[in-house]
Amino acid sequence: MSRRRIIVGISGASGFQYGMKALELLRAMDLETHLVMSKGAELTRSLETGISREDVLACADVVHSISNPGAAISSGSFASIGMLVAPCSMRSLAAIAHSLSDNLLTRAADVTLKERRRLVLMARETPLNLGHIRNMALVTEMGGVVFPPVPALYQRPATLDALITHSVGRALDLFGLNVPGLVRWEGTHGASGPAAANAVRSLYN
Repeated sequence: MSRRRIIVGISGASGFQYGMKALELLRAMDLETHLVMSKGAELTRSLETGISREDVLACADVVHSISNPGAAISSGSFASIGMLVAPCSMRSLAAIAHSLSDNLLTRAADVTLKERRRLVLMARETPLNLGHIRNMALVTEMGGVVFPPVPALYQRPATLDALITHSVGRALDLFGLNVPGLVRWEGTHGASGPAAANAVRSLYN
């Protein structure tokens, strides 16, 4: 494999922009991106965004049909650094947690786990019922990472795009990928003792 590959799955949960932002950020890196979108993702794209299907597909190096079980990413012999599912619906989470390879997205995720590669699921749902939590535990026990896109408000993001970029950038961190310009917490400066403690405490209150 002369060029590293990463698989990006977009499922039907609210938050299609997370998957699109991942593709945009990955384009600036020396990676070959393989995209698979569920039918629900297509619907969410049309309801939540003004992004055309053509614009999405143009951001990926290779696009695979959700209904193609013979695609390259369905095999463990397809080398990659892992798979990001952004966003990840509770339906896709459940299928992955129970090894139900009922479409190409969930099959690719299952392969990622069995090959001991990095699987990151940007799970989008709230509130969570006990079934959701148990499925998250199962995926975690199998080596996957459940990464809900929780906004980092301590960065005082000025735009929705900044919020999305930070969440996706942190998810890509888990693959050892560095997003240039990503704003990171540098600690409190010029404060010590009680003042520093109060500044940190205020972040969590």
